[in-house]
Amino acid sequence: MGGPGALPRTATGWRAIASSYRTRLFLAIVFVVAVALGLVLLSLPRLLEGFFLDQEQANLRTRADAVATLLADELSVVAGGGARPILLPTEPGISTTLALGTAASGKIHELTEEIARADVTVTLAHESGGEPAWSLEVPYPNEAGEPGQNREASLFATASATVKDLWYGAATAPEREVLVTLSNPYTSREQTTRTITEVLVNAALVALVVALITALLLAQWLARPLRRLTRTSRLLAEGHLEARVAIPTNSAPEVQELAVAFNEMAERLEESMTIISEDRDRSREFVADVSHELRTPIAALRTFNELLLEGAAEEPETREEFLRGSRQQIERLDWLAANLLELSKLDSGLVALQLRDEDLRTVVEDAVDHAEPVAQRKGVALSAELPAEPIVMPHDPPRLGQVLGNLIGNAIKFTPSGGHIEVSVEASEEGARFTVRDDGVGIAPDELEHVFDRFYRGTRRPEERAGGSGLGLAIARSIVDMHHGRMAISSTPDVGTEVHVMLPRQVSLSSPADAHS
Repeated sequence: MGGPGALPRTATGWRAIASSYRTRLFLAIVFVVAVALGLVLLSLPRLLEGFFLDQEQANLRTRADAVATLLADELSVVAGGGARPILLPTEPGISTTLALGTAASGKIHELTEEIARADVTVTLAHESGGEPAWSLEVPYPNEAGEPGQNREASLFATASATVKDLWYGAATAPEREVLVTLSNPYTSREQTTRTITEVLVNAALVALVVALITALLLAQWLARPLRRLTRTSRLLAEGHLEARVAIPTNSAPEVQELAVAFNEMAERLEESMTIISEDRDRSREFVADVSHELRTPIAALRTFNELLLEGAAEEPETREEFLRGSRQQIERLDWLAANLLELSKLDSGLVALQLRDEDLRTVVEDAVDHAEPVAQRKGVALSAELPAEPIVMPHDPPRLGQVLGNLIGNAIKFTPSGGHIEVSVEASEEGARFTVRDDGVGIAPDELEHVFDRFYRGTRRPEERAGGSGLGLAIARSIVDMHHGRMAISSTPDVGTEVHVMLPRQVSLSSPADAHS
């Protein structure tokens, strides 16, 4: 039985093993080694055979030169000392014979056995050259040769030397040419080649076995990073998003780059899944908050309807009170639905910015003018601080006015009568900065991080916070994100609040999701 993840020993399992990267790598290494060894075994014996044949030919030529030289010297010395010529005519003008007789013949046999080690043919020319005057063939006396030697019928070598017939006197001695031919020598070329070939075959077998073991270990080592990637991929697929591949420091740069890229992918996947999970949780909370927000006016309307059906409609004052309360709840439902629809469009990217290069001071003036009546009714002073020079930047005036309107509305809501709200805009290093500053009730430090959450209305001044939907700042931040800007808020309880909106100089048409990427 195999361990976890082992392939079943079936046709499919064996096919998978045969097609695996490790098996292919192993077979590739073995194939390369086998081809290299095969080429060596096929070519090297022929190369050795030619090499040894050339060596034997050169050696035979050297022996032929030696035999010719020694024989010429011997014939000259023997002829001079024997006081007779080398060649003696048997029939004048017809043929000649070797006058030296047995002495010369014995020397030829001696040289054949000791030096030539091959069949020897000796020819002796006339004084004037021409046809050979005398010749002798002497076979190598050892027919079997030395152990491990064979005849080489294709080898022969010829050498010549000059013989002086000293019988005539040194001054007048005629010269004759001695031609020595060695053929059918005994050599150990075949035996040497065969021995070397056997050694090569044995060495090749040993090398092939070593290559098999090395290829197996090398394939295991090279495939180890891929197995790590496979295991980590399975862990990721099983939901272990924190799994990462260990980056080996002693591996190839390509493997390290692959591991780094895989880990980066895993990190992005984990971040994406975290965002998706957080979005899912926020969606659940959003649905729960929407349900809660809708339940209150619906319950109030149901109660008013039931009371009216039970007879409260007969009393004019009670009916008027119930109808007034119903209208307020309906307005609240309409306001809530409008805000939810607006926020949904912003989040889904259905709202496109209409960018125009206009003066930002105009946006501030319009927002302040629109909120001025509400501020006067509450007794709050509202002012605008505008620079003398225009600040012209691409922006969507209605949407940016909506942001300032929400911020100013919140400031009016939480600033008591006699308070003051200041709205300003100024050029900054990154582009422009809007500031809405009030001296209202402020926000507690532990609530600052939640002020942009949907439906969050805080805990201070519940009578004021209950009047809103808790979506204004969320909508404002979405619009600012569409402008690729950012919002910051600081506040001190019972002192006041400052909200800053920073916009860049260049704005591209994109969705809020793109702004966060």
